[in-house]
Amino acid sequence: MALSASLIEQAAADLLCAEHGQKRAIAERYAAEWGCSVQTLYRQVSKLTCSLKPRKRRSDRGNSDWTQQELELISAVLLESRRGTGKRLASIGEAIDMLRANGMVRGETVDAGTGEIRLLSESSAAKALRTNRLHPDQLSAPAPKVQLASEHPNQVWQADPSLCVLYYLKRQDGLHAMPASEFYKNKPKNLARVENERVWRYVFTDHTSGAFYVEYVLGAESGENLCRTFINAMQYRGAADPFCGAPTMVMVDPGSANTGAMFKNLCAALGIRIWINQPGEPWAKGQVEKTNDLIERKFEHRLRFDNVQSLEQLNASAWRWMRNFNTTAQHTRHKSSRYQAWMTIKPDQLRLVPATEDCMKLATRAPELRKVNPLLRISFLGRTYDVSGVPGVIVGQKLTVARNAFGSEFGAQALFTDDAGRDTWYTMEPLEADAYGFTGAVAVGTYHAHADTPADTNRKRVERLAMDAETDEQAKAQRKAKAMPFGGRIDPYKSVQQAPEIQHLPRRGHRVDVAVPDVVEAPRFTVDSVTPIRAELPPLNHVEAAMRLKPLLEAAGSAWTADHYARTAQRWPEGLPVDQVESWAQALATPERGGLRLVEGGAA
Repeated sequence: MALSASLIEQAAADLLCAEHGQKRAIAERYAAEWGCSVQTLYRQVSKLTCSLKPRKRRSDRGNSDWTQQELELISAVLLESRRGTGKRLASIGEAIDMLRANGMVRGETVDAGTGEIRLLSESSAAKALRTNRLHPDQLSAPAPKVQLASEHPNQVWQADPSLCVLYYLKRQDGLHAMPASEFYKNKPKNLARVENERVWRYVFTDHTSGAFYVEYVLGAESGENLCRTFINAMQYRGAADPFCGAPTMVMVDPGSANTGAMFKNLCAALGIRIWINQPGEPWAKGQVEKTNDLIERKFEHRLRFDNVQSLEQLNASAWRWMRNFNTTAQHTRHKSSRYQAWMTIKPDQLRLVPATEDCMKLATRAPELRKVNPLLRISFLGRTYDVSGVPGVIVGQKLTVARNAFGSEFGAQALFTDDAGRDTWYTMEPLEADAYGFTGAVAVGTYHAHADTPADTNRKRVERLAMDAETDEQAKAQRKAKAMPFGGRIDPYKSVQQAPEIQHLPRRGHRVDVAVPDVVEAPRFTVDSVTPIRAELPPLNHVEAAMRLKPLLEAAGSAWTADHYARTAQRWPEGLPVDQVESWAQALATPERGGLRLVEGGAA
């Protein structure tokens, strides 16, 4: 039967006014009258009663018998069992079992009525973790991001090399597409075959205006390719492409080419500060990442309909499209074209760089160390420079000095690093006839991260707990040193070892006949079994014997005489044995007693 609103309201009123224990009978009576189930009755009535009488909250809502320390231990175990991809391997129940087996958590509650001690459930731990913001899903949430702002064009640039995944350029027959069926991770030989022919795209963007420069190169991501394209981006290319000049700071990824000597030398000579982003944070330079996406979607799809035969032709097409896009496309932030926004740059903010060849020379010349003399001066490029304006400089200190590309022919600049690790280059001119050179530094504003959120604070506290560290730096050092969580106090197999082992009945089988070979010890040779070989030396003649005996007698305090020679010749007519030299020298040095003495069996 169709239920009218009046019938539902009457049933709802009776149910709301019913005494405890009578609602079921009333619901069954109305369900029988309406010809529906009790569940259907409650579903129809709940549409009215949910707004009239909200569900009563439990008196212990929000309370938990899990302690804060126990919840932090459970959270730490769950975080430590994650893979690098973020996949959690251990469940909350397994973490509780492991910690209970090691005596690190109790997770118990006492029944107030019976005094019975009961173990807290896994679901209660999950609720308590979320209530205290210690659940792994909460701690794994990304930290809040900071929006970077720049004050004027050419203050901050962003650079990013990207491998063109769609095409490779053969030197013989031009640009070729890379179909996914032929080039993918399971066919590495196909990728290796075209490695030197793959096209790399270098993109440089101005953060304030969004203006960008793009250039394609062959080979790989290298310091030479980065420096050459960066120099080309800073060069003045004509009235149709006004974007040029050296930035105050450039943001790059922590790649080997971006942090190599060539790029550092170039930036040092041009007074450009390098900002290296943290690994795994592509959003730090999201503008250039988005520009790469724009180039892929709005330009590179056109290459499918163009017969590109050379790298020069590819770059010419890219630059023509780049100038048109920078001139006509409206930027969503400042609501004007990129070139229009960049043209608001002031003369003191536009630093024009030397020619391409001169810039490449700057890239190949590394900064040098120069020692400060007692007059607070240094020698560089065959000239003398005053460095008294460099903060904290002392006599005998070694300063890092480089060419200043924007100064005179002998312009130089000295590097100063403050306590925060920020580098500042102080420009110098050579001293001329007791005149000091001027100094100057352009300070680049910094931006700071947000304060830690509760999830950040809890995550750091949990990491300190897992690493047994007092500070975040100690925890990071412990993790870098591959230290065991909790100092190795947790035995992950203890719960398994404490479980009783079930004894299984042996199964009936048959024995395998195997011919086992005999193993005997091989004979060995010892030192005692080898007859020593004794070297026989010829005896010394009388002249050689005299030469050997004379220094021995003089050392004993006796002088060598003719009598000693005669006695030696008489005693050893065939020559003096080598092993008897010292004993015979001792006999000659001993004074002879009076009386008869035996000489060769006769009386003397």
